[in-house]
Amino acid sequence: MAVIILYCLLPFYWMLVSSLRLPSMGRSTDFIPNPPSIENYVAVWDPANNFAPAIINSIIVSTSVTLLTLLFGILAAYALARLRFRFKGVVLSIIIACSMFPGITLLIPLFKLFTATYPWFPFNWMNTYQALIIPSLSFGLPLCVWNLTAFFRQLPVELEQAAMVDGCTPGQAFVKVILPLAAPGVFTTAIITFIAVWNEFMIALTFGTRADMYTAVVALSKFTGQYGFDTPWGTIMAAGVILTIPLILLVLFFQRRIVAGLTAGGVK
Repeated sequence: MAVIILYCLLPFYWMLVSSLRLPSMGRSTDFIPNPPSIENYVAVWDPANNFAPAIINSIIVSTSVTLLTLLFGILAAYALARLRFRFKGVVLSIIIACSMFPGITLLIPLFKLFTATYPWFPFNWMNTYQALIIPSLSFGLPLCVWNLTAFFRQLPVELEQAAMVDGCTPGQAFVKVILPLAAPGVFTTAIITFIAVWNEFMIALTFGTRADMYTAVVALSKFTGQYGFDTPWGTIMAAGVILTIPLILLVLFFQRRIVAGLTAGGVK
């Protein structure tokens, strides 16, 4: 276990140490920066790197995808858990099968679609937020539907029936009784989706080709050094630390809910 923990933590430690070196010591292999410096962190925010607008784009895209995933995923999961209809298992299998497609296979059709190649879709969506948000739903929604369907199935239907006996409509019973009980699963799904979209690179690089539409990970890959052709290792490492810290804080802040969401259903 200790070896696995070290294996996971050492890359982040190396990224942190490299970010605290002087820019002239980018290829140093010392385990402790000597002398420590914050010049790389200052250089990250240079307007030439376009990092601040890219972070705003990442926040917009990640938040939008997470909210849309929860909106559609919760409704679909509740319907699959409560309604009785034929081929329900087939529908769930199709949903999970959609998440198995390699992302690269979707790029060419989506690229043709978003560049107004097809006469039935004459809209050019390149370098727009919808071009970054909609494809990302393809891996967030199946996860959300499968995770929350299991949650809703565990909740006894008598809870909703009791709420409706007390005067609630079916919608009020869902919002006031079922949804709060499924909160651990909702939080877990939201955090996993947000982190996945925050780190997503392929879709963001393909459909956001203008500098003002770069997400943070794409902007980081475009960093150039002082002379335009050298690799600023220290600045890249500093940007990596800046992108990682919000995710660590998010996971630590919601740690209890994430653990509850991941372990729910393990014991009956």
